[in-house]
Amino acid sequence: QVQLVESGGGSVQAGGSLRLSCAASGYIRRPYCMAWFRQAPGKEREGVAAIDSDGTTRYADSVKGRFTISQDNAKNTLYLQMDSLKPEDTAMYYCAADLGQGCATIATMSLFYYGMDYWGKGTLVTISS
Repeated sequence: QVQLVESGGGSVQAGGSLRLSCAASGYIRRPYCMAWFRQAPGKEREGVAAIDSDGTTRYADSVKGRFTISQDNAKNTLYLQMDSLKPEDTAMYYCAADLGQGCATIATMSLFYYGMDYWGKGTLVTISS
């Protein structure tokens, strides 16, 4: 069993930065895909960024150049560095893991997010204008 616990959310003004963390416990077999999703009130859950076990990263077009996904395998921790934040980035952010395969495209992951094997409970990010 894998457990994922997010942290690092909060409230910042537009233009600011936040770094989200996702601590993973349990056996994470390779290959794998670790990803960040977000869900704003009244909207569908969408993929934001993903990284697989060989380090390949993927980003949603809306966050390219502003967000950076990374992982520290020694600490079993996934990160999402978010810079130049915008009010439209306001959402609950979730960490998710899909074990046994690498990442699909962000578009596919957004459509089939329920296919991820494990989810954290989320951390809230609020951006004010």
